[in-house]
Amino acid sequence: MERENSNKTRKITIRLTPSEYTVLESKFRTTTCRKLSEYMRKQLFGKAIISTYRNRSLDDFVEELIVLRNELNAIGNNLNQTTRKLHTLSQIYDAKEWTIGFELKQRKLFEKINEIHNHIQKISEQWFQ
Repeated sequence: MERENSNKTRKITIRLTPSEYTVLESKFRTTTCRKLSEYMRKQLFGKAIISTYRNRSLDDFVEELIVLRNELNAIGNNLNQTTRKLHTLSQIYDAKEWTIGFELKQRKLFEKINEIHNHIQKISEQWFQ
């Protein structure tokens, strides 16, 4: 695929009022154009401009999920530290029995945490593209 002629040698200057520029910039910000000049060229030559739409409530939801993921990771770290400490108490018979039961519950919890983590990751990757 051939690139457009990127040897742009002509310059056009226009003057706008602050309010006109604010309107122009706000319209530019709602598109996928990376530069204002790209947006202006597309507008000028009637090319298609792809607008983006963000659902604020979904953005808030994704942010909450990210916070939840971080909290779950912290809980997992705390459980790992507790397990390590329990292993140091292996001389006491009841502690061994309790440690084994705790580790089984911990594995189940970590499986669920990983499931939640994977779902959050998929949702955030889809949304932030």
